[in-house]
Amino acid sequence: MAGALDGKVAIITGSGRGIGQSCAVLMGQEGCRVIVNDYGVDVDGRTPRSDPADETVERIKQAGGDAAANYDSVATMEGGERMVKQALDTWGRLDVVVHVAGILRDRMIFNMTEEEWDSVIAVHLKGFFAISKPASILFRQQRAGRIIGFSSGSGLRGNSGQANYGAAKAGIGGMIRVVSRDLGRYGVTVNGISPSADTRMTQSVPDSAREARAARGIAGATTARRPAAPPEQIAPMVAYLSSDDAWNINGQIFAVGGGNVSLLYHPFPPFRTIFKEEQWTLDDLRRQVPGQLMAGVENPAPPAETPAAATPAG
Repeated sequence: MAGALDGKVAIITGSGRGIGQSCAVLMGQEGCRVIVNDYGVDVDGRTPRSDPADETVERIKQAGGDAAANYDSVATMEGGERMVKQALDTWGRLDVVVHVAGILRDRMIFNMTEEEWDSVIAVHLKGFFAISKPASILFRQQRAGRIIGFSSGSGLRGNSGQANYGAAKAGIGGMIRVVSRDLGRYGVTVNGISPSADTRMTQSVPDSAREARAARGIAGATTARRPAAPPEQIAPMVAYLSSDDAWNINGQIFAVGGGNVSLLYHPFPPFRTIFKEEQWTLDDLRRQVPGQLMAGVENPAPPAETPAAATPAG
């Protein structure tokens, strides 16, 4: 029986382990030939090595598929260009790009170093650009292609101690919505996944950090790491978005994990609006914002004590 991705060629960044590896293995089983890119670093972005990519390639080949390893860093334009060139040199085509690669350097904003900021932004956000840009040139010419980026709840709703990671993941969401408009007319789709899965990155966050977030009253924090879905649960939606069946799905982000596949709302249209014909005054806003615009809206991290100045406007 023919696979859903027979004849296609994909580049999957960060596919030496976790979600990326699961995507590569499943897509290989569905007939896709895969450039398995993995710089082979630890979760914090250090200690590169080649064995993660090699192991994924071996798994795909043992299952009867075809794959080739790539060890470039997606955080460089040269790395992204070499991946595209490798796909063309090896199989003569490229149909799908999936950017999963990522690192964590968690730190509260007041303690975060410039290097911790730059390194996370480089792998996640610049990495999405570095592989999408050269692929988009080819996809535009051939009037077909799939680009899939990975966002995160940290970027879509926020998570304490992850300003760098959250900014990068929010940026990927923004890129998906913009680039889908740039390329949609050429038959190219650009979509995103916000995964919930048990990976090296989620396991690397210590329970002490989760407990500290919960103690500060941060919305969504838990006092201990809950069992999450295995990374294999994310791969089918990635494979589906890579297929011809998803030709008219474009500019969307899906939350996937634990048996759920959810289409996420865009930030627009507005959730709630207050309006007046004349220009708003400060006194108007003091009266209308708390009771109308923000009614029932939760502060994700309220202060330990209510400020003395926080009295209702008269």
